[in-house]
Amino acid sequence: MNQSQFEKIKNGKGFIAALDQSGGSTPKALAAYGISEDAFSNEAEMFELVHKMRTRIITSPAFDSKYILGAILFEQTMDSKIEGMYTADYLAEKKGIVPFLKVDKGLAEEANGVQLMKPITDLDETLKRANERHIFGTKMRSVIKEANLEGIKAVVEQQFEIGKQIIAAGLVPIIEPEVDIHSPEKEKCEELLKAEILRHLNNLSENENVMLKVTIPTKTNLYKELIDHPQVVRVVALSGGYSTDVANQKLKENDGLIASFSRALSQDLNHDQTDEEFNAALEKAVQSIYEASI
Repeated sequence: MNQSQFEKIKNGKGFIAALDQSGGSTPKALAAYGISEDAFSNEAEMFELVHKMRTRIITSPAFDSKYILGAILFEQTMDSKIEGMYTADYLAEKKGIVPFLKVDKGLAEEANGVQLMKPITDLDETLKRANERHIFGTKMRSVIKEANLEGIKAVVEQQFEIGKQIIAAGLVPIIEPEVDIHSPEKEKCEELLKAEILRHLNNLSENENVMLKVTIPTKTNLYKELIDHPQVVRVVALSGGYSTDVANQKLKENDGLIASFSRALSQDLNHDQTDEEFNAALEKAVQSIYEASI
């Protein structure tokens, strides 16, 4: 593991940019960027367009390590190049930003009020490639919709089980059990989730480190105990469908919680903007998310 990257993620000021929309969410991300589905006729063309979008974000002067600690990439982005360098190397060497990789294969059907992750059948191979591509850590997402203890236990168990496999490969897993912001039982879900996460954290050995990615909690500072846990490198928050302004306001109220926003980072970016307009819009988003994170 890269020790200086570890120190940056653990103690640095800033936030983590989520640039990891995958096959299912890519058309939506492109549409929000002003590229409609009739602009591509197959998956390869779609991914080429989204890589151009991500390249434009990453190479922008606004995408700056003064404010951004890390960036989460989709597998196809990891295997693509920016200015002749693999994306993770470009991020680390040219930008001083720590690269992460999304490793999950999407969500299973809902059961017991949650969506577990689909099986990650090629995880060992993916982790091997992640190491070759100089990736620091990984991210994987499940979703909780109801305060169903059995479902929440299953989510956390699956996350930590796979997390240990990732730790064994020398990477730091971001464990992401998202609580749906529209759940009528959101606060109760979060209380059950916190207790389950804490139980699993207390069973980790002192050389097993994880990160957590959570929905901004309804109860302010609910996750402070997780943030302060010795086995937790950092706790980051997803925007979860909140607008940038709302997400930033909620984030500011929680001590030690930093952003890992996707939509809230890119919501004002458009394919048709001039470079000047694009960079100004990205800089505004970056600054506001940074301010909320510190």
